[in-house]
Amino acid sequence: MQEEIQQGRIRIKDIAEKAGVSVGTVDRVLHGRPNVSEKSRIKVEEVLKRIDYQPNMYASALASNKYYKFFCLFPQHKPGEYWTEVEKGVMRAQSKFNDFNISVEIFYYDPFDSQSFLKAAEQMQQREFDGVIINPTKVEVTSQFTEQLHEKEIPFVFIDSNIPELHPLSFWAQNSQKSGYFAARMLKLLAPNSEVGIFRQVVSGHVGSNQQLEREEGFLQYMKEHHKDTIIHTLELPAKNFGRQFDIMDKFFAEHKNMHCGICFNSKVFGIGEYLEKRHKKDFRLMGYDHLERNNECLRNGFVDFLIAQHPWKQGYGSVQILIDYLILKKEVMRYNYVPIELLTAENIEFYNKTN
Repeated sequence: MQEEIQQGRIRIKDIAEKAGVSVGTVDRVLHGRPNVSEKSRIKVEEVLKRIDYQPNMYASALASNKYYKFFCLFPQHKPGEYWTEVEKGVMRAQSKFNDFNISVEIFYYDPFDSQSFLKAAEQMQQREFDGVIINPTKVEVTSQFTEQLHEKEIPFVFIDSNIPELHPLSFWAQNSQKSGYFAARMLKLLAPNSEVGIFRQVVSGHVGSNQQLEREEGFLQYMKEHHKDTIIHTLELPAKNFGRQFDIMDKFFAEHKNMHCGICFNSKVFGIGEYLEKRHKKDFRLMGYDHLERNNECLRNGFVDFLIAQHPWKQGYGSVQILIDYLILKKEVMRYNYVPIELLTAENIEFYNKTN
């Protein structure tokens, strides 16, 4: 039977008295240090088992002199874009858990260039670090980095999208397929009899993230199951040359007169919304993703009908916390961390601003 000792009041001195050893011996056993006889170690471990001793990992971590270095590998972006909010969450976590002697450094890659990802990963591996937060790119490219992390037993967290077969410690994201499925349902409520436009922003035919592809897959799944006769048109817009987009969209809309609704699966739906505003097209229903100021402005002005938000700040913060829980506090961590699928409109956007 376990002895009746309040866990919060147990002291090393109490354990030493029960085991008939010195306080120093108990301390060495608790911390796995050498210079303890087998007989003394057994005595201490028997007492620990009887009292169901649970070490206070939080206090131990605070008392430790060990420093932890975390790296992030994120897509290049401009200030105010989606990944800016992720970074704010990361930096807030670094500040919040500063007592654990952690530091976070961010590396960047071009999301449209696989070699850029590998080059950034190589730069990271030339230095010492304890954990990594990664926005993954193509499976075959990301795996070249994660295989090396597994070999070195360095934990990594995927953020924004997941590749489960690469066995991350955890990941933080929205469920992209369900999000796309939900978006299709909302869009068809807006314009049930219309042809549909899908706006992709690409470089050399390449979409910049796995998440966009998964959202589109979920979107098309819903359409196949519930509106299989709906005509869907796809437009690829140059992601790095916004100056050409208006001319391309002029032609696209002129060719598809029966298309009165559409969706953009990345955070730059403002590019289409601002086009609609400039061309005074008020009869087109548009959906997009992410709580960014330019997107919000299109929402307020009526040229985007719905935005789906996914808490990028929380994803950044949570990913850092996962590494702390696993490496420092020795906790079990959740492998799947999904953020809500939240629908923003002109009517609720200001309240969302205040609560986030």
